[in-house]
Amino acid sequence: MENINFCMACGDKLEVREIGGEDRKACPSCSFVHWGNYSIGVGACVVKDNKVLLVRRAHEPGKGYWTTPGGYIEQFEQIRGSVAREVWEETGVRAIVSKIIGIRDRPHSVHDVYITFEMEYIDGEPRPDGVEVDGAGFFSLEEMESMNVADLTAWQVDLALNGDGGGLAEDTKPIRDSLKKYGLYRAK
Repeated sequence: MENINFCMACGDKLEVREIGGEDRKACPSCSFVHWGNYSIGVGACVVKDNKVLLVRRAHEPGKGYWTTPGGYIEQFEQIRGSVAREVWEETGVRAIVSKIIGIRDRPHSVHDVYITFEMEYIDGEPRPDGVEVDGAGFFSLEEMESMNVADLTAWQVDLALNGDGGGLAEDTKPIRDSLKKYGLYRAK
């Protein structure tokens, strides 16, 4: 059970109760239930001339590994904006979302969902930000063979270069106007 002891809504001490068949921390004074800790990350496969944009991580987790540029979504930011921002911040490359090509689901102390996007290169020469990453560039599969490429990144690169062309593309014309405020994706 997580080390959450007080209600985020009213501050009362939480108790453990069975809710939905699971033991969960819940507030005895209000309706607050702690459902768990979650994070949503995004990664970008930007392909240019059959090479993929990679960055070398400058700190943990993953220090020294080559990965796709990426990070976490901000609270009030749609995921397509998050991934474009992360690519720009880490590399100085501008790219736009083409489609979602993969999702990693890793349940543990913080349930981590990571969404991989194929992105269209717009412009910019890769340069590391010097904070989160200390290397950046476009690399071929042959070059990657001698690099310290993270396992998830190898999977992402395979999706981008050897995938079947499918994926989830942004739905820019949803069936109802009320849905236009959301980031919706559908199978191509």
